[in-house]
Amino acid sequence: MATVTTSLAEKAETIFTDLGYVVESDGTELRAQRKWRVVQVTPVDRPAETPQSGSLRCFVTWHERADEVHEHLTSTDPSYEWAVIGTDENGEYEVYHAPQPLPA
Repeated sequence: MATVTTSLAEKAETIFTDLGYVVESDGTELRAQRKWRVVQVTPVDRPAETPQSGSLRCFVTWHERADEVHEHLTSTDPSYEWAVIGTDENGEYEVYHAPQPLPA
């Protein structure tokens, strides 16, 4: 997925910092850590190539793009746990979780 402007990366950093994570820049992504949990945070403007590796990933996008990013990730079905956060200019955000498999 293509990364975007610094302001979206700053929004992502603020969200995770407010949630109690220590956030570090990791190239075009962010690395958010709290206790044992490490989340790769990818700021994205619109769907593109889905990262192939990871354990926990969060894609942060603008609120109006969140459904599109979520649908793209659902269709590519990456092998890691993921979520999408849709944010706006005011710092409000909503979390879109990956679809859960149906119980057998």
